[in-house]
Amino acid sequence: MQDVGVLGAGWSGLSPLTEVTGVYALVLALIALHWVLRVGREARLGYLPGVAWWAVPGVAMLLLTPTLDVPALFGLGAAALLLAEFWPLPYRRASRRPSPAWPVVWVLIGGVLALNVWQGGQAEPLAFVVALSALLAGLAGLLGVALYPAGGTAAKTRPVLNFQTRWHRTVTPDWPDLSVTLSEQGAHLRNISPRPVRLAGWSPAGINGWFRVRGPDGQVLSELRAGQEALLPVGERDSGVRVWYGPDKSSEAHLFRADWTPVGRADQRVLN
Repeated sequence: MQDVGVLGAGWSGLSPLTEVTGVYALVLALIALHWVLRVGREARLGYLPGVAWWAVPGVAMLLLTPTLDVPALFGLGAAALLLAEFWPLPYRRASRRPSPAWPVVWVLIGGVLALNVWQGGQAEPLAFVVALSALLAGLAGLLGVALYPAGGTAAKTRPVLNFQTRWHRTVTPDWPDLSVTLSEQGAHLRNISPRPVRLAGWSPAGINGWFRVRGPDGQVLSELRAGQEALLPVGERDSGVRVWYGPDKSSEAHLFRADWTPVGRADQRVLN
């Protein structure tokens, strides 16, 4: 209990957010650190924040909740953090190293604001939170620039998967990278591996067809990230699917096979 009191006193001496306890500030700092480390990890793979930027206003709203005494801000901040973490594609692939200009600008803005708040001697919680938010965004941006692969993303050197892949020799892995579940909308294709897979196309079993893989929103997908899902619009008479794809770091084309009993015999349906 004494350590908690010392932490709270130390935080109150450094921050104009007097209503924010030291433990609460420590928890928010750990959340921010987790997000910054996630940005760095994604940057090493060639991805930059998209929807994930919502983490910055999320942390800011959580900081302002006890100061402004508006409980609704806590719910909004938590929702923003969940959006940044669990949105289907919170990070986007970047084709080249981002410029450090904007991150540097945000760091400078945050630093100047924080210095003015500390030197002013008056409680300005809103300005202080804006300063911390700018510093958080700027530091995350600079980390993304620093950790982005020096030679660009690996996608530039990998062979393109297209219609010709269907006629080339394929590999069937011992452990599948994909899985299929069925619903009224069709076959839901999910990447169950810990790595991204590049998509060439798919065809219903027993049919000499070729279709591009699309997401639930209808957009064509050239890559399926870990845990991401696509929708294959199979019909009632289809008894399986064939999907041609390639793991992120492999030059070989892979073939995924899934077969089931058609919908007419749904009570006997078995997925292989």
